[in-house]
Amino acid sequence: MKITVDEDKCCGAGQCVLIAPEVFDQRDEDGIVVLLDAAPAADRHEAVRESAAVCPAAAIDLHENA
Repeated sequence: MKITVDEDKCCGAGQCVLIAPEVFDQRDEDGIVVLLDAAPAADRHEAVRESAAVCPAAAIDLHENA
């Protein structure tokens, strides 16, 4: 799995950080998403998928390995 985030879409809701704090963080000044791990280990994939699904701005894109 490879993750990309669109900072321009991000509204700073922070759900991704609550669900997968090892993968996502937020900037202190404006709450915009910070991607900590663009290729997380398999044991984090479920949480990353959930983060992408609940993102209100659809700012998280997942690219599953073929």
